[in-house]
Amino acid sequence: MLRWQIAIQEYRGNMTIVHKAGNIHKDDYGLSRWELANTPDNPAYVPLEAEPQIPIGVINITDIGTEFFEEVGEPYKQEKNFHILTSLLDKYCKDKSLVNSLDEVWKNSYSEGKFHLFDGIIYHRTKHSCVMTLCSRLLINTILHECHDSIYSGHLSEDRTLEKVKIGAWCPSWRKETIEYFHTCDRLQKANRSTGNKFGLMIHIQEPKSPWEVFHIYWVTGLPPSGGKIYNAC
Repeated sequence: MLRWQIAIQEYRGNMTIVHKAGNIHKDDYGLSRWELANTPDNPAYVPLEAEPQIPIGVINITDIGTEFFEEVGEPYKQEKNFHILTSLLDKYCKDKSLVNSLDEVWKNSYSEGKFHLFDGIIYHRTKHSCVMTLCSRLLINTILHECHDSIYSGHLSEDRTLEKVKIGAWCPSWRKETIEYFHTCDRLQKANRSTGNKFGLMIHIQEPKSPWEVFHIYWVTGLPPSGGKIYNAC
């Protein structure tokens, strides 16, 4: 990377950068967002922990109305696993054989002590998080929307969307549903389309002339090979 920077410096002001669309890289502005998968064949591969730690940036304490908790807990009565768990987690429950009626994924999590009941709401606990367990399809869709589509998320990447959902709520198929929701996002499908009108040339960035002048550049690193493995255009 350094030798490329040095070579570019020698021709600074005397060259024009032109984007040539390849089989994969169709959009010139999207190259810096085309990240490689975090796999061993990636030079920047970072091994992940079995349960990655989630950094806590800020703790916000709010007073949530009882209507919200009622909306979360009321659907528990209509779903078998939730209804059984609510009974099992009650401190007065004596019939522990009910655990055999749970589906396998619920039974495993219960045996590992990951479920807790507080004020009628089931919480799912992992090493670094403890979140509400959702049953209502409406609430699950709301969580997916807030963690990806809302103005507070801005159509985040797949990994960051998964991270936001993970610290927001839990259901047995949360990972699968989040990935499917991400890949069916209409905004992302349009932004990353492989067909459409050709984009214009890249625009030369004016050099800053005064202290503290703000300007923006893209750092393009770790690009996968182009279709013909001839060049990586940037």
